[in-house]
Amino acid sequence: MKPVAPGTVIFHRYRGYGVITSVNLLTGWISARFGNEGRTLDLNLSSDQVQHADGEPILFRRAPPDRMPQARLMAMVRELHRAGYQRLYLYSWPKPSGLHWRWHLFTGPRNWMQRAWREGWYGSGADYNLNPVMGWGDAPGATASELVTALAKFDPQGLAQALGRDEDHTAWFDAVCEALLPDYAFSLGWDRRDGPQPEGLPVIPVRRGVPDYAGPLLAWPPGWTRMWSTTRTDLVVRTNRAGVPSDADR
Repeated sequence: MKPVAPGTVIFHRYRGYGVITSVNLLTGWISARFGNEGRTLDLNLSSDQVQHADGEPILFRRAPPDRMPQARLMAMVRELHRAGYQRLYLYSWPKPSGLHWRWHLFTGPRNWMQRAWREGWYGSGADYNLNPVMGWGDAPGATASELVTALAKFDPQGLAQALGRDEDHTAWFDAVCEALLPDYAFSLGWDRRDGPQPEGLPVIPVRRGVPDYAGPLLAWPPGWTRMWSTTRTDLVVRTNRAGVPSDADR
């Protein structure tokens, strides 16, 4: 499917040719201006039969979209693990507001607190709601294989650092994916106001309408519990004004 973004020329069977002025790919609604009209028209990509200028239909899925990318990232990481990139890790934790979850991919040593930060390897569900891409040249709705290809093209040097063996973590991650995908994802953080560290791994649904997780209790990552003293139970990461985890929490 061709990209749909502000500035894209479209065709509507009743209004003729127009230009998109805004897009919300989470809901499938766009705004467009036709001809010399001063006001924009709101259109739904699922039902209003919008086409590209060359006549290609613009199709939008009717099923509820993911509110967060963690499940898609889990599927991609699982595929890379199977290809030998076992030193690739996914850290996921809630924002202080509790409205969204952040995610961070990192490579090299499995150190959850001293993680390597690379541009494009982290993000937030708040951004994903408006533009459901990871940020490394991928397309909305890309499969796990397509995400792998896009990431390899975007940062081959960074991905190369994930080559290596980490069999304990890979086995744990595969078991978690088997239990959770495609409707759930895991979090490595929780709100301390809810109590001490949960016995099992926190599980979050990735879209509306998914029932609460009722599967088996999932273990924390290998070596996780040995990292924390009894005085540090709050894993909610502080952020600076730019939304990037502060140096004290990296």
